[in-house]
Amino acid sequence: VQLQASGGGLVQTGDSLRLACAASGRTFSSYTVGWFRQVPGKERELVAAVSPSGGRTLHADSVKGRFTISRDNAKNMVYLQMNSLKPEDTAVYYCAARDGGVLAGPHRAYDYWGQGTLVTVST
Repeated sequence: VQLQASGGGLVQTGDSLRLACAASGRTFSSYTVGWFRQVPGKERELVAAVSPSGGRTLHADSVKGRFTISRDNAKNMVYLQMNSLKPEDTAVYYCAARDGGVLAGPHRAYDYWGQGTLVTVST
């Protein structure tokens, strides 16, 4: 499966952004998809993950109540709605996929990666 992330940009504290991850491949609906973020000098961290059917989700504590992951398998798309953005949300965001329904946290558990999209939140 090939992934392409988009939707990043420069916003102010409190603003919203929606990231999109477009996937190719007929078996997309069998993959768990996660959104990760990374800042220089730090390990890539899981922000949110969604099960193949979309029925189960996982969100990092740091984004609970502000970010929401969703997917539309008919369109081969996964989204990350980000509200109430904070400067500490500034990072490069990546979407990634792994076969099966386990909402794994470590980035090493994901086999397919899109290119990153930069989100910058100014004060």
